[in-house]
Parts: sequence; C-alpha cells; structure tokens
Amino acid sequence: MAERWAPSLAIRGSVALHAAAALGVIAMPAVWPWGIAAVAGNHLLLTAAGLWPRSTLLGPNLRRMPERNARLGQVGLCFDDGPDPAVTPAVLDLLDSYGAKASFFCIGERASRHPGLVRDIVAGGHTVENHTWRHSPAFSTFGVRALRREVTKAQQVIGELSGRRPRFFKAPAGLRNPLLEPVLCREGLRLTTWTRRGFDTVWRSPAAVAGRLTRGLAAGDLLMLHDGSAARTAEGVPVVLAVLPVLLEALADRGLTAVSLEAVADD
Repeated sequence: MAERWAPSLAIRGSVALHAAAALGVIAMPAVWPWGIAAVAGNHLLLTAAGLWPRSTLLGPNLRRMPERNARLGQVGLCFDDGPDPAVTPAVLDLLDSYGAKASFFCIGERASRHPGLVRDIVAGGHTVENHTWRHSPAFSTFGVRALRREVTKAQQVIGELSGRRPRFFKAPAGLRNPLLEPVLCREGLRLTTWTRRGFDTVWRSPAAVAGRLTRGLAAGDLLMLHDGSAARTAEGVPVVLAVLPVLLEALADRGLTAVSLEAVADD
C-alpha cells in the first residue's frame, strides 16, 4: 500500500538552501560564488548521507528492532543476495533445526530463476523482502526512473512468487541517494539496514564473522548475513553455513530469539 512521502529535515533544508541561493544570486549577482559553494556543499552532504548505510538523514531507516521487540528478547535475522540453490536450502535447514525465523532480502532476478527456493523460504515461516531486481553496484547513482524499475519489478515478481508483497527494502550494500525514499513510499516499502553485519561475503574466517555478530549482541539487534554471494572458507564451505550454528547457539545461550521482520511489519 502506497504511503505519503514526508521529506526528512535534511531534504527540506536542502530545498530551502537551493531556493535561498537562487534568490540571493538574483538579488545580488556578485554573490554567485557563495551560492554555488553552498549548493555544492549541500550536495556533498547528501551524497555522504547516501554512502552511510545506517544514516537517517535521507529518511526513515530501520537499523534495529523496535523497543517492544527488544523487550521480548527478539533479534532480527536477515539474509541478503539470494536465493542461491547451493546455500539457501542449507540455511533453511539450520534455521529450522533451531526454530529460528528470518527475513530473506532476495534479488528479484535471482528469485525469478529459483521460484522453488522462494516458496521454500515462505513454507519455512520466513519472509521474502525486496533487494532490488539486479543488485546493481551503481544503484546509488540511479535517477528516479531507474530506481522505480529496480524496485517495482522486484516488488512485483517477489510478491507473485511468495504470495505476499515485500514490506521492507534493502539497497545494494546499503548505498542510496535522496531520490529513493519517494519510490519506496510509493510501493509501501520501509528502508532497512542493520545493527551489525558479518561481512561474510568478503571475510573467509567463520570465527571472525561470528565474533563480529556476537560481540555485544543484545536484544533488539538487527543482524545481516548472506545466503547469496557467500564467501568460502579455505575448505570451500560457505562462510554463512559455518557461522550460523555458532550465532544461533549464542542467541540461545543469551535467551534471545531470532525472528523475521514480520514481527515489526505493523509497528
């Protein structure tokens, strides 16, 4: 369901600055270098905000579970970049063996090639969310039309395959620009990042990845791993498959429960 876009304070301030700079140059042409400098500085700030995944300057950003979930001892668990026929089924088996739930941020194009895996994710009681259609590394540079294509095509295909339209969205690597939030609002999507990530697409040491996820682990944390694009250990094992049992044991030892973002969908 579409939501009305409410520009963030930073976006409103940017619009006001552009207007003030334009009026200032019209009123006093000699100050044009200052006007250009102010606008350029503003653009640099907005660009930096988009390159900081956990920033809220460009709009709402779910970086951890709401307080009510934390009080219940819940931890949000997310897997990105799948589905992958070599990894996703094993991830699902591990989650099932621990009674854990998760949200899978799937790349639309991959989901379309592996519809059975999408159905398996849903059958396991997990949710399937939107991670763009192609996961382009240039996503944060896209204009409105390209952003809409990436978001809406994935939204449509994933919704058809899973039987439920995604409610949450994650940008590739968490990078975005100020044009994304209106597109998400139009699709009824909520931008999501993480409290902590494992870097399991680049680190080949399960111990290092597990340590990063479990060090300081607390109720309400939102954790990110990858069932797609998974790094391999020296023995060729996907790092996520070596890390996940350690993580799930750590959650159990601390009395925490892994849940999908369905737990916060109506927050």
